[in-house]
Amino acid sequence: MNSIVVKFGGTSLADVAQIRKAAAIVQSNPERRYVVVSAPGKRDSTDVKVTDLLYQCYSIAARGDDFSGPLSEIHARFSEIARGLQVSLDLEAEFDSIRRRLTMSPDQDYVASRGEYLNARIIAAYLGFDFVPPEETIFFTDNGKLDEDRTFRVMGEKLAALPHAVIPGFYGVMPIGVIRTFSRGGSDITGSIVARAVNAHIYENWTDVSGMLSADPRIVNNPKVIRRITYTELRELSYMGASVLHEDAIFPVRTVGIPINIRNTNCPEDPGTLIASTDGTEGRVVTGIAGRKGFSAIVVEKSMMNAEVGFGARLLQIFAEHGVPFEHCPTGIDMLSVVVSRDLFNSSRDEILQNIQEELTPDAVSIHGGLAMIAVVGQGMASSRGTAMRIFKALAEAEINIRMIDQGPSELNIIVGVNEADYENAVRVIYAETESLM
Repeated sequence: MNSIVVKFGGTSLADVAQIRKAAAIVQSNPERRYVVVSAPGKRDSTDVKVTDLLYQCYSIAARGDDFSGPLSEIHARFSEIARGLQVSLDLEAEFDSIRRRLTMSPDQDYVASRGEYLNARIIAAYLGFDFVPPEETIFFTDNGKLDEDRTFRVMGEKLAALPHAVIPGFYGVMPIGVIRTFSRGGSDITGSIVARAVNAHIYENWTDVSGMLSADPRIVNNPKVIRRITYTELRELSYMGASVLHEDAIFPVRTVGIPINIRNTNCPEDPGTLIASTDGTEGRVVTGIAGRKGFSAIVVEKSMMNAEVGFGARLLQIFAEHGVPFEHCPTGIDMLSVVVSRDLFNSSRDEILQNIQEELTPDAVSIHGGLAMIAVVGQGMASSRGTAMRIFKALAEAEINIRMIDQGPSELNIIVGVNEADYENAVRVIYAETESLM
């Protein structure tokens, strides 16, 4: 029997009504056998996510202060959900256990994981599915990396014996038996792990939007929905901040070709966005546009730089030693520019500049802040002439100064640097020029 793994995000499980919608989606297709759940999210714009409340509990407990306020709020949320779904679960015992841990030995990852754990317990009981704890099926190595081989094997063996199951997202266990969480949004990764472990024919990620958009809707009015996108294109757009999926969630499924379908819990009839190995969209040149503010370019000038073996490696090593990864590295014959996060750079600015002077003896070093980066991404750009020219011409006609240009070796993307003050207008100009290519 084919199996579909479904993961529901926090907004999809924020209250009783939303959980009933999610349950109806699961029950509408018998192939939806394995369900990964997040902690309850915001019920409205003024609400607080359960995970954020749990982090509050930990922070307060770590100071030795009274955490009963936010913990009581979490208890009330889950009691309301269990009561509304008519699920019998001993929440008092569960919260007594959490309270003891917070009092005696507060552990951030353990506390943060309880939102997914409790929600999965309730939803498993409501659906009549087995509950599978990540403590027994998702393993990290001593250095905190996912132990893929063991996880896929144990999770696969466990689920092979179960016709249906609910698995909490967001966490697993370290070799010494303590809980470890993924980064925020990590339930997406759990869903991908489960899909890989059971060799699902599709991984459905249910959220509150009907797929991935081709541009930020806060900047561009009514941008197109991307119906199909490759894993590689998704990585490029996610890197620049445009994603409805945790960027690490593609890795478990990508190697075995399991597609991911981004769907909307509130509009289940919408097809959403399919993430797959090939785009399958003939004639499309541009897939999407994404960008971020907050960059600085450190420009190092030195005569005959190109003849000095290892110059670039030593420059980048200086940034690495201070924990500042480089984003882009455009070069000239006697000039090298390193584009980095402004905040990370500023935290070690003086030390980095001093190290550059001492180790590389440059002719000049200049810093150009206030930089925003915009990526235009599309598989079709490699085989289509004139896309870059159209983008640059449109920006010039809009009197937007281009401060940097970078293109990846695969010609999958064109990255343009502009002043932060021009960022929103530049995105709109590029979208208007390339919409016909999407």
